[in-house]
Amino acid sequence: MILLPTSWASAWSDLGLQPPSGLFDQLVRAYEEPQRHYHSLQHLSECLAHFEQARHLAKQPGEVAIALWFHDAIYDVRGKDNERQSTDWAIRVLASCQASQATLDRVERLIMATRHDATPSEADEQLLVDIDLAILGATPERFAEYDAQVRAEYAWVPGFVYRMKRRSVLKAFLARPRLYGTDHFRARYEAQARRNLAAVL
Repeated sequence: MILLPTSWASAWSDLGLQPPSGLFDQLVRAYEEPQRHYHSLQHLSECLAHFEQARHLAKQPGEVAIALWFHDAIYDVRGKDNERQSTDWAIRVLASCQASQATLDRVERLIMATRHDATPSEADEQLLVDIDLAILGATPERFAEYDAQVRAEYAWVPGFVYRMKRRSVLKAFLARPRLYGTDHFRARYEAQARRNLAAVL
């Protein structure tokens, strides 16, 4: 598993910026909040590990890395705008560090792409979305754990409602002509992801 402090330092080095004091610990605490079962440090660590393997594909590796760090920074299980709030936090931090407007704009688009409500066309957005969806192509054991973790986050939703909504989400993924936008992730995870989705459906 990737070392979080190393990944954090590398992201800011690639950005050519200095992170605010205490921000690393603040983010780690956010990912450790008790309502999180899937959107936790485990998910963040898995995303960052995937990024390290695919880092050579990134046009702006620092921006992709920092977007990964912030993409689930705010996670309210009943919230409708977690991605927006996470984006706003990232932008406030980067602006305070004198990041360029171009960086702010790209990081905003990167994090908002994790809503998964549209197919990204820009290369770094495709990469980040593929990393976020890599869990779909995990081993059957990890996929089953992920499925149970998502259910735990929605424990407040009645079973029949949850099953209907969850089935709709997973069927929509399975209906896509391609789950992954990059050749790197498609070659490694597309076939397994389709097996996982078909099995759970």
